[in-house]
Amino acid sequence: MTEVTYHSIVRNLRSGHRNAVVGLALTTLQSLVMVGVFLLMFTLLGVRTAPIRGDFLLFIMSGIFLYMTHTKTVAAVAGGGNPLGAMMLHAPMNTLISIAASAVSTLYQQIFSITVILSFYHVVVTPITIHDPVGALGLVLLAWFFGIAVGMVFLALNPWIPDFAGLLRALYIRMNMIASGKMFVVNALPATTVALFDWNPLFHIIDQSRGHVFLHYNPHVTSVSYPIYVSLALIMIGLMGEFYTRRNVSVSWYAAR
Repeated sequence: MTEVTYHSIVRNLRSGHRNAVVGLALTTLQSLVMVGVFLLMFTLLGVRTAPIRGDFLLFIMSGIFLYMTHTKTVAAVAGGGNPLGAMMLHAPMNTLISIAASAVSTLYQQIFSITVILSFYHVVVTPITIHDPVGALGLVLLAWFFGIAVGMVFLALNPWIPDFAGLLRALYIRMNMIASGKMFVVNALPATTVALFDWNPLFHIIDQSRGHVFLHYNPHVTSVSYPIYVSLALIMIGLMGEFYTRRNVSVSWYAAR
């Protein structure tokens, strides 16, 4: 099973481009473009300093990296375990391996992208200091884990209502452009604004990560336990839904597609 999972991870990494190095470079470029877009937007709005004491660009990247890790994982897991896929016709292959391969390959790409961008910025532009690198990495892993949980729910829904499930997934990803809170300092928001976003576990994850990235920021509105509990609950729901779907799915459902 480990060997099949490993080869599935490699296959997923190479599926975006025939050259693995170019595929990783394109993933890095996507994150870099988003950082550039938000930097340009903040510059046009006249915001040139970080709302938190520290590097302004690091403030932007601390939100975008977690957002990208989460949304990429949601999309990969939701589309990576089709029980009627061609790969599932091979006996050693199963949906668990496919889900694990999709999740791990996405994490590898995002960690590579984060490492390259931060190293380049530190060496070429200006030296940066991350207050608690281990804690910040832990929050990246939590954003990834939450992405697996949400992706599992969409994966279970997809065979039943494929068009609507795809629409819901796209809506969820677009909504998190704002609801994730990557552009805000949560401690500085009024209570009425916080109430609009604190239902979102990604909102808590990004705010908590900035407490590890910046020395002079202590998040006191959000928590780490909330996204962990929500992720565990969604994974259980997704696993039950995926098991039921796999037992009842039929090729005839896709006959008209």
